[in-house]
Amino acid sequence: MKEQFKKFLNEEQDPKAIEKITSKLNDLLMKGEEVGYIAVQKKPAITVFPDSIVLTNKRIIICKPKNLGLSMDFTDYTWDDIASTFVKENILGSEFSFGTKTDLAVSIDYIPKIQARKIYTYAKEQLDLLKNPVQTATPIQEIIEEAEPEFEDEIEEVETEEVTSFAEILPAAPVVTETYEPLPTQPTGERKLSDLSKEELFDKLQNYKKLLDNGLIMQGEYDTYKKEILSYM
Repeated sequence: MKEQFKKFLNEEQDPKAIEKITSKLNDLLMKGEEVGYIAVQKKPAITVFPDSIVLTNKRIIICKPKNLGLSMDFTDYTWDDIASTFVKENILGSEFSFGTKTDLAVSIDYIPKIQARKIYTYAKEQLDLLKNPVQTATPIQEIIEEAEPEFEDEIEEVETEEVTSFAEILPAAPVVTETYEPLPTQPTGERKLSDLSKEELFDKLQNYKKLLDNGLIMQGEYDTYKKEILSYM
């Protein structure tokens, strides 16, 4: 679990704070839940037990150490409950805040500016997925399958004498081929997108986003994958 969160140490996050959160998150994450980003407070004075904020594909989790760091309070808010998010950049760090649909305002200050920008961007992406769902359309694969001619399961055997009894042999009908827009290729043995649940589709979209962030795929490839996955959600 610790190895998984080393990638969140590249924007001045406190390693000790990340380690404490990591040890607790293992029991907190739900099935299919993945951490998108972790931001840690960095106050002007030395802070032994800073507050942290964890953003996953399912919720926002506020982490506040207590009892001299021996325990920690967790408060979570699902994306369905979030109405808006804000970032205010100050001289000493930034303040990330969000409002819930029940008019509750939550904020955490002294977040390093680059971390605040990252969590704000991630939060906007999650809210956009909820506010702008793609209308379900007929999958392209189903259209292709319906357009294909139906063949009989069994082909009758024709005796040679019956064929040669015709005065002439009619030429075979020309084969008409139709061109369809290719779908994004899937690894061999992977389940079709149409067979996946919305939760699995959402996880797959997050994996492609990580590949994009790590420079393993281009923006155009990510946009193609995203468009195809959203058409099944």
